Amino acid sequence: MVTLDGLFAGPNGEIDWFSWNEEMARYAIDLISSVDTLLFGRVTYDLMASYWTSASQPTEDPIIIDKMNNLPKIVFSKTLEKAEWKNTKLIKEIVADEVLGMKKQPGKNMVIYGSGSIVTAFMNPGLIDEYHLFFNPVVLGRGKPLFKDLQDIHKLKLIRTKTFSNDVVLLHYQSNAKEVIKV
Repeated sequence: MVTLDGLFAGPNGEIDWFSWNEEMARYAIDLISSVDTLLFGRVTYDLMASYWTSASQPTEDPIIIDKMNNLPKIVFSKTLEKAEWKNTKLIKEIVADEVLGMKKQPGKNMVIYGSGSIVTAFMNPGLIDEYHLFFNPVVLGRGKPLFKDLQDIHKLKLIRTKTFSNDVVLLHYQSNAKEVIKV
């Protein structure tokens, strides 16, 4: 989820500006069904763990509840002492070669939910293959940018767009490692 001005959270981590509907929930089910590992930074991990461990119907879809709670999860954090959410592995540091090794393992895709700091940490060495960005029709003016402290210019290839009935626009991009411009 991103605002039109490129923010993924307000100045204090607020995400109350997200727009969500059933159409987007169906997309989310399709996306989470295509992965076998969920990746988080500590802040997003804490939010997701506290929410999904107590989520229930009819507020949330049972497929998403099941996937969020039962899929393997990795939380990248230098400060977290232990990860207690079911099927979660704690990794203290992002090491590009280790992540490349995980990507080469047989199975489905991995997905990063939120976690702006690990998006940057993964983007800099070219570890992200695709981006599913949901642009919400809102401008916050200040907050936390999704792409911060990038070392290079990363050119992406648009492979799909979708406009949802709540005016959220999905831009689905593919990374093009050959189009990284060193700055």
